Amino acid sequence: MDIEEFRAQAHALVDWIADYRAGIAARPVQAQVQPGDVLAQLPAQPPAEPESFDAVMRDLDAIIAPGLSHFQHPSFFGYFPANSLPSSVLGDFMSTGLGALGLSWQSAPALAELEERMAEWMRGMFGLSNLWHGAIQDTASTSTLLALLCARERTTNFGMVRGGLQGEPHPLVVYVSKYSHSSVDKAALLAGFGRANVRVIEVDENFALRPDLLEHAITTDRAAGLVPCVVVATIGTTTTTALDPIAAVAGIAQKYGLWMHVDGALAGSAMILPECRWMWQGIEGADSIVINPHKWLGVAFDCSLFYVRDPQHLMRVMGTNPSYLQSAADGAVKNYRDWGIPLGRRFRALKLWTLIRTEGVAALQARLRRDMKNAQWLAEQVRIQENWRLLAPVVLQTLCVRHEPPGLQGEALDAHTKRWVDALNRSGRAYLTPATLEGRWMCRISIGAYPTEREHVAALWETIKEISDFEFQISDFRFQIEASNLESKSEI
Repeated sequence: MDIEEFRAQAHALVDWIADYRAGIAARPVQAQVQPGDVLAQLPAQPPAEPESFDAVMRDLDAIIAPGLSHFQHPSFFGYFPANSLPSSVLGDFMSTGLGALGLSWQSAPALAELEERMAEWMRGMFGLSNLWHGAIQDTASTSTLLALLCARERTTNFGMVRGGLQGEPHPLVVYVSKYSHSSVDKAALLAGFGRANVRVIEVDENFALRPDLLEHAITTDRAAGLVPCVVVATIGTTTTTALDPIAAVAGIAQKYGLWMHVDGALAGSAMILPECRWMWQGIEGADSIVINPHKWLGVAFDCSLFYVRDPQHLMRVMGTNPSYLQSAADGAVKNYRDWGIPLGRRFRALKLWTLIRTEGVAALQARLRRDMKNAQWLAEQVRIQENWRLLAPVVLQTLCVRHEPPGLQGEALDAHTKRWVDALNRSGRAYLTPATLEGRWMCRISIGAYPTEREHVAALWETIKEISDFEFQISDFRFQIEASNLESKSEI
C-alpha cells in the first residue's frame, strides 16, 4: 500500500467508524453469534497474493462488527465502562500513524515529555499533591504488579539483587479485601508471593475492607514469624463499587511498615469531581495508586495511570541501562522505560491529550455527574418496585440488584437470576453482567457508556422488569407441568 492508497483508505475507514458510531444504537448490544461462527468465516490459510483493502472493509462489515459486543452502545451496562470517545480515538490514530517508539527520551522526546505533562494534568484534576509522580501503563493489572514488585523490594531491601524471595528467611504476606480485583491475586502470584501468602480480609455491611480485621491479620502473621509486606485497598470494587476506608488502612500500613497500594481503576476517574474526593480521604498516606482513564473517563483503551510517591524506588526496581540506549540527555530527563515493564512504550499520552483538550475538564465532569445522577434515579425505581432489591449502596454509577419473586430463594433464586440476565443479553436490547455477592447471584448494572442518557436507563428498567417477569412466569409454568406429570405418574 503506497501513501496515496493509504490516504484514500484511511478516509474510508474514518467514514466507516463514524457511521458505525452514528448507527450503533440500532445494533444488538451483545454479539449474536455462537462459538466458532467468526472462526468459520475466516480462511484457514493466509492469502498468497495481496488482496485489496476494499475486501478487508467488506469483511469488517460482514464478519468482524457482527461478532462484537458493543461497549460504546448506549444500552451497554455490563462490566465497567470502556469508553472510547471520538477525540481520544483520533489521539490513538495519531499514535499509530506516527509510529513513535519510546525506548528512551532521545528516541522520542515528545512522547516522553507529553506523557510527563499528562500525568501532571491528571494529578491536578484528581486533586493529588505534587508529591505524586506518574507514568502511563497499559492496564491496572500491570500497574498493580508494579506496586507489588516495589513493595517486595522495599521490604526485602532489594532482595532481587541477591537470592530473590527464595533467599528470604521468612515468607512475605499480601493483604487484600474479599472483593479486591482478580488482578491483585494474579499480581501476587507473578511477583512470587505465592497464594498461601495472600490474606483475604473480610468486609463490613457495605462490602468494604474492615481495618480491625486487617490489623488482626497483620499482628497474627508477625507473631507467626511471617513478614507483612503490602496491603491493597480499593475504591470502587468490581462487584459493588465499595469504598475501602483509605485513611484507616493507610494508618495501619504506616504503623506496621507495609507498602499501601490503592486500586482506583474505576472510581479514580470520579476524583475529577471535588465532591467525590471524600471517597479516598487519606490517599496521601498511600505509596502507589492506579487509575484507569480508559474506563469511565473516556480515553480509548489502553491507558492506565500509575502514581508513586517515591519514583526513585520505582526506577531502582524497574531500571535498565543498556549501552545502546544511553545518551548525554539521560541525567536531565525521564526515561519511562525505567517506570514499567516494557522497554518500548507506545505514545499513549496522545489519547489523553486529545481528549482533555477537545472535551475540557468541565464537560468530563458533567458527564460523570450525569451518570451518577442516572444511577441514583434507577436506584430509586428499584427501591419502590415490589419484589426487587438493592443489595449494596449506590455510591458511584453501579447498582447491584436482584429480582426476588415470592417463593424463590437459594439455588432456585440463583437460577432465576442467571436465566433472566442471560435472556436479556441474548435479546440484544441491553447488556448486563451477573455476579456473585456473598455467595448468591445478582445482577450488576453499570451506567457509564458515554452516549447513555436517562432515556436509555429508563428503557433498560422497563426491559429488565419485562424479561425477569416473563422468565419467572415461564419457569413457574414449567414447574407446574413437571409437578403435574409427577403426580400423574404416581397415580398410575
